[in-house]
Amino acid sequence: TTSTTVTTSTSTTTVTTTTTSTSTTTVATTTTSTSTSTSTSTSTSTTTVTTTIIPLRAPAIEIPPNAKWQQNGVTVAGGNGSGSGFNQLIQPLGLYVDDAQTVYVADRNNHRIVGWKWNATSGEVVAGGNGEGNGTHQLFNPFDVIVDKERDSFIICDWRNRRVVRWLRRNGIHGETTISNIDCFGLTMDDIGSVYVADMKKYEVRRFQRGDSQGTVVAGGNGDGNHDDQLSSPQYVFVDRDYSVYVSDFGNHRVMKWVEDAKEGVVVAGGQGQGNNFTQLSNPQGVVVDKMGTVYVADAENYRIMRWVKEATEGNVIVGGNGRAELLNELNYPFGLSFDLYGNLYVVEWGNNRVQKFNIEQTIK
Repeated sequence: TTSTTVTTSTSTTTVTTTTTSTSTTTVATTTTSTSTSTSTSTSTSTTTVTTTIIPLRAPAIEIPPNAKWQQNGVTVAGGNGSGSGFNQLIQPLGLYVDDAQTVYVADRNNHRIVGWKWNATSGEVVAGGNGEGNGTHQLFNPFDVIVDKERDSFIICDWRNRRVVRWLRRNGIHGETTISNIDCFGLTMDDIGSVYVADMKKYEVRRFQRGDSQGTVVAGGNGDGNHDDQLSSPQYVFVDRDYSVYVSDFGNHRVMKWVEDAKEGVVVAGGQGQGNNFTQLSNPQGVVVDKMGTVYVADAENYRIMRWVKEATEGNVIVGGNGRAELLNELNYPFGLSFDLYGNLYVVEWGNNRVQKFNIEQTIK
């Protein structure tokens, strides 16, 4: 008996076995029989990769609604008085914190964007810094900055020049105007590269898809007012994973949420007039929303950061609210607001020319 096995492998494996047997009878007759069997098996494997979308300025972790932060902040940028030195800021506004915990600050009255690496004692100019002006190498009162990781560039709200500028992160010596004739205050970007800009003088937020210079209104756009389809001097903007837009509605002392394609928004924080009660805000600025739908807002003229749990009718203070001096537990006109991936909170203090980091106390899994 002989056996032969042939195996061929691509995405399909084929096994063929041939057996030949010979038997002899008593009448001296020889019979030969041959049998062949073929078996074919095909296997397919599929690998699924799940990508978690983390909205700009949001934490990567789940933060419980009762989480706490250390009440004394750590100064991570500025804090050395008002000035143009590399360790100073003048009236900073917006910020962005990258994955390495480098803090990028819109240093408004120095007409520059400054990056402060983790644990650094001074910053590095990464855009502007060539005096006020409208040249491609200049900025004029920048209000906000984000990082486009895919294209390795900064996107800057160049307020006084009424433009949005893209500036290369590495060795960028000048910017490229991507949006013109816009009174931008705050901006952000979603996971598909669309940029959202709050236009404080048109009382609206516009979404600009790639290659689009006109944009589409996604919040407001119905004049200055306090109705649900209106905004009054919108400042900062946040976009979640469902493309809902959250806006700090400065003049109405509230934060509004506009779901995708909505014709009007809903109040998710404040909206009870200007004041310092837990149901109220006073000139809100930076806004961030976490995975649970909790809204965090810089309550500028109450000198505190407020947390509004989803569908809550009042908020609570998580840091600040202790006055507006320079102590580490005080905030002097908080403006820009951001988390890092680990849930630590960063606050730009316009009045103290610094950025404070408040470490999260609770260990979150």
